[in-house]
Amino acid sequence: MTGKLTEDPRWERFRSQMSVVRRWAYFDHAAVSPLPIPTADTVVAWARDQSENGVASWLKCKARYESLRSMAAELVGGTPEEIALVRSTTEGINIVAEGFSWQPGDNVVTLADEFPANLYPWMNQAYRGVETRRVPTDDGRVDLNWLADACDERTRIVTVSWVGYASGWRNDLPAIAEIAHRRGALFFVDAIQALGTFPVDVRAMGIDFLAAGGQKWMLGPEAAGLLYIGREHLDRLRVCCIGHGSMVHASDYTRIEIHLKDTAARFEGAAANMVGFLGLAASVELLLELGAEAIGERILAVTDLACRRLTEIGAVVASHRDNPRHNSGIMRFDLPGRDLQQVRRQLLERGVVLSVRGGGLRISPHAYCNEADIERLVEEIRGEGRGARG
Repeated sequence: MTGKLTEDPRWERFRSQMSVVRRWAYFDHAAVSPLPIPTADTVVAWARDQSENGVASWLKCKARYESLRSMAAELVGGTPEEIALVRSTTEGINIVAEGFSWQPGDNVVTLADEFPANLYPWMNQAYRGVETRRVPTDDGRVDLNWLADACDERTRIVTVSWVGYASGWRNDLPAIAEIAHRRGALFFVDAIQALGTFPVDVRAMGIDFLAAGGQKWMLGPEAAGLLYIGREHLDRLRVCCIGHGSMVHASDYTRIEIHLKDTAARFEGAAANMVGFLGLAASVELLLELGAEAIGERILAVTDLACRRLTEIGAVVASHRDNPRHNSGIMRFDLPGRDLQQVRRQLLERGVVLSVRGGGLRISPHAYCNEADIERLVEEIRGEGRGARG
């Protein structure tokens, strides 16, 4: 762990785009992110434009919407034809879970401590005779031998979160992909807790499907996200929520015949959350400019410093932080003898935002967070400086 954060004008420029820092030390991107200024401006401009112009601006909005598809493809290492713009991670997972051609006796292998979004859609396939196998973890840390042992010749999909929402453990995606493919299964990644902050290449990593909502680390509005479907898998999925937007002739409302688009856009159905996707486009543009590799390095430096400073005041770091390859922007810690929900409420009153997850306090800082934010967290936990900020 480093002693201080390296000064770099990139992060100060990034910080200048985040209005939230004027009031808050914000450590809760694993829950919901505040919007960058360009994103907020985009949302406000859309509302004003719709008020003044209505449908006359539709083509301009649609062009920007499609640019998000291209940026999302760049973010994951796929192509625009492999990206569906969806409302949430849950919607993306359900598109695959409901559309897959299951047979009675098939199974899905996942982890016991997955977020519910990556459990319920698979468990819901029980009516088709599909078993969901949940592999235990050591507080998020995955034993790949256990994962491999849970797979057999009837395993159709292996699915894990890239980063555990409570533990912060970052999974070795290529290694898990290899386990899945060795069994003839496909690999699905719930990427919401890492996408935009760590590099990913779906082809190189062996990822068949990937979903992520945009409201966390991608700094976007809620109800706007993305789903990657490897082009070779498009026809393996039935389109369960079909609409005119699924068709090649989407704008010809008099032509009533099912002729699906040959891209992932076939899963988008009809009307989209246009304002949400326009906002997400502004946020993703900002992240691409900074670069996921640089963002990830910065976030690890911030969390490393937070671990050191919190340990110095008696906090117990619960997240496994002994291997940088598995560290992430999520870190959980305990304050022995203290009511953690009460601590969270008190910190919120003093301008520090974090969560309680998995039996501990969870921080999830982004790359614009700085050393002053960490010191504010530490000092408020200590109880020093109370009343100074009202």
